[in-house]
Formats: sequence, structure tokens, C-alpha cells
Amino acid sequence: MSAPPPVRVADLPAFDTLIDARSPAEFALDHIPGAINCPVLDDEERRIVGTLYKQAGAFEARRVGGAMVAANLARHLRERFADTPQSWKPLVYCWRGGLRSGSMVTWLRLVGWDAQQLAGGYKSYRHHVLAQLEALCPQLVLRIVCGATGSAKTRVLQALAARGAQVLDLEHCASHKGSLLGAWPGVEQPSQKQFESRIVQVLGAVDLSRPLFVEGESARIGRLALPLPLVARMRSSPCIEIDAGRDARLAYLLRDYAYLGDDREALAAKLAPLKELQGKEAVARWQGWARSGALAPLFAELMAHHYDPHYARSQERHFHLWPQRRSLQAHDLSDESIGRLADAVLAAA
Repeated sequence: MSAPPPVRVADLPAFDTLIDARSPAEFALDHIPGAINCPVLDDEERRIVGTLYKQAGAFEARRVGGAMVAANLARHLRERFADTPQSWKPLVYCWRGGLRSGSMVTWLRLVGWDAQQLAGGYKSYRHHVLAQLEALCPQLVLRIVCGATGSAKTRVLQALAARGAQVLDLEHCASHKGSLLGAWPGVEQPSQKQFESRIVQVLGAVDLSRPLFVEGESARIGRLALPLPLVARMRSSPCIEIDAGRDARLAYLLRDYAYLGDDREALAAKLAPLKELQGKEAVARWQGWARSGALAPLFAELMAHHYDPHYARSQERHFHLWPQRRSLQAHDLSDESIGRLADAVLAAA
């Protein structure tokens, strides 16, 4: 069976399975959403072949690497693809659409499957992601959900999604809550590339004629930077503010961040960078509360001295339409109240 011309990113839905033939480390850094990792060289093998290429030349690298590729392809055929029907139609990619994916496509087609290769490999997909951000972001009908720390904005977005609204949950894409203490327990943030891939995956399904609700984030979430085209669109979009009282926000924070009490030393360490802004005495007091598990006074002072003083100024600086915002009062942030807030946000949009 002769190989057809390589396919493009736009053709992905036509295939049953998307196979990433790169090494596990490359796959972990970023991959096309929905792809499975079937490496033709694992991380150590890729290192060995790369070293041979530099030290002994292309022939020796291909001789040794070819044996490794053959062994890995044989294993995939015996295990991963053992029960795959003849009608299966997979699309394979590697870094640039070269030897690694080409080798797998050759063997899969020899078996009898209609395997094809992604033109340009992962690099073409990466160009697609950046092009989509540039093309889609200026067209988005954004509604920015704002509110001081502890206003349950993420929960409101979830309630909006449950009501059928379009939502871009940037904190979910970033695996981070966005604040000083916002790291998810036991979860690493994705790479910058994977963060952008997750955003594009959401935007690709958006109806551009309908509002898309997004939280009023700063330009960074943890160590990740929001894509500049999205930042620009957010900055020029209307805002809806959740105006919750301090007691309601404190009660919500104590529920939402209760897990921070599980590792008190780690919590104390996260507060150390505030010494320059807040002074050693205040941070020492906060670290003492962290180590004793006294989250209520800790969060109360963080709100009063760190988060709230900068909130209004930062919103006005970041969002051009902040003075024209719609403000929604919230006296408590129970599940029932969050549902009512979601309804009010929809009405205000």
C-alpha cells in the first residue's frame, strides 16, 4: 500500500487515533490534545542516538537507532495495537514529521492499516496553536468576571457552565488558582506550550456569536503567562464584579483552601516572599499562624493587608472598562448563593 500525501492539522477529526511517536519527555511537555504516546525511541534511547549522531555521524546513529525503533514498534504491535481492527485509521506525528513518525507509518501500513503522517509534525501543530490564538482572540465576545480574592469566581464560572454558558476556565487550564497560595496540592502546572494548547482547545469549540465568560486574571497564573492576544482582548472587554463582603469571602477561603493546613511548613514557606512588601514582623506573625494551623487569622490579615489594598487599583489598571462595570452584591457564598450569582451574571451579560 503506497503512502498518501501527509495530512494537515485541520484534518485531525478524520482519524480514529492520534499517535505521538516522540519520547515520553517530549509528550509530557506538550502534545496535541487527545493523542496517545507510543514512542519509537524512549528518552534514554533518544539521548543515545543524539550523542551518536554528534560523535559518530548519521549512519551510525541510524544503524543503532533503527534497531531501537524496530524493537519499540514490535512491542507496540504486540501490545498497544494487538486487538485493533483492520478498519483502524491512525494519524502519526513526531517533532517535524520526519523519520520517527515515518517509520511507524510505514510499518502500520505494511500491516494493512490506513496510517498517515501529520505534515510538519508537532511543529505544525504548534504553529496552528499560535495562529488560532491570533485569529480567535480578537473575535471573542468576552465577559470578565471580577471580584476580590475569595469571591468564589471560579465556582461562579462552574455554575455558569452548568447553565449552558460558554466558559474559559484559565485556572483549570493552568492547574493553579492564580494567587500567592494558589498552587494545586500535588499537581504540577503544565508547560507554557501545553497551557496554550489547552486554551486553544476550548476556544476552538466556542460560538463566536455568544458571550464567553472568563475570570479577571492578571497576566500570569502561577509561573504561566496568558497569551498576549487573549490579554489584549480581556483588557478591552466589559467587566461584571462580584462584590462579596469580607466575612463571606473569609468563610469561603477557609473552605476552599482548607487543604493548606495539611502541610503547615510548606504554607509558611510560601509566605516568605512577602517580607519585602509586608515587612518581616508581619510575615513572621503569619508564618507562626501557618505553622499552628490558624488559617482564620492568617487569611483575614492576608485579605486586609495584601490582597484587598491592591485589588481596585489593579482592576482599573488591567481592565479599560472597569469604571463601567456591573456590580453584583453577595452577602454569603454558599452553594445556593453561588447559583444565584451565576443567574445574575447571565442577566448582566
